[in-house]
Amino acid sequence: MANYPIEVANISDTGQKRPHNEDSAVTDTSLGLAVVADGMGGYKAGEVASAIAAQLIHDAIGANFKDLHKGAVDPASGLTNASVVLRDAVSHANSEVFRTAQEVPQCQGMGTTVVVVLYHGDKVSIAHVGDSRVYRLRGEEFVQVTRDHSLIQELIDRGFFTPEEAAENTPKNLVTRALGIELNVEVDVQEQDVVEGEIYLLCSDGLNDMVDDEEIHLTLSKYSANLAEAAQELIRLANEKGGKDNVSVVLVRPQKSAGASSSGLLAKFNSFVKKGS
Repeated sequence: MANYPIEVANISDTGQKRPHNEDSAVTDTSLGLAVVADGMGGYKAGEVASAIAAQLIHDAIGANFKDLHKGAVDPASGLTNASVVLRDAVSHANSEVFRTAQEVPQCQGMGTTVVVVLYHGDKVSIAHVGDSRVYRLRGEEFVQVTRDHSLIQELIDRGFFTPEEAAENTPKNLVTRALGIELNVEVDVQEQDVVEGEIYLLCSDGLNDMVDDEEIHLTLSKYSANLAEAAQELIRLANEKGGKDNVSVVLVRPQKSAGASSSGLLAKFNSFVKKGS
């Protein structure tokens, strides 16, 4: 089974209108992990929610790292062991955000969206709750991998509006699913084959609310040779167009298969980056 080391860029910005940043973005190349969480609710409580979620997911993946590469398939869900670990990590984060919101008066009503990508062998698992997004650039093909858990998306799915009509008539920030709102939450999980050189973009809605998909695609294609430069340019565009919200951008690109052991990858790629909390 192949092991793909990953290259990452991770930038989070307060934007032009918000007093502080409630996004949290975590990347750990030694685990093959990237997380973006967009917090909400109360004075700085969203910042707490997103930080709890991102940190707990990171910690859970690290604690169960050996299980990620066993390759077993869960008969109940059809997911690989790595995807089950990821799903459970997000579910645990939900429980902890919910518990904190119940027990700490200043945190009542807080919650957070989350998107996660996790590389294991020749697969990448993707989990999400809420309207933060994962996109993929593979050659010339640019697609949104996740489906928003939002009122806008529900109205589109039910045929009430076209995407253009929904954007004009429906508030953009009404999510139908988030971590911390209820004790249990449904986590959407999918798996994709890893293709060398493709780029995954994880972002809070501060990016895609300001910059349309076509411009995101063009920008990512133009600056694809340098992920840090691409991330900086996407942040700049969001702020140039108004920067109404915090904006977080994480770019992940799998490199040529190392054919190395997990311990070798751990030794070679050992970094932890956290911004925006």
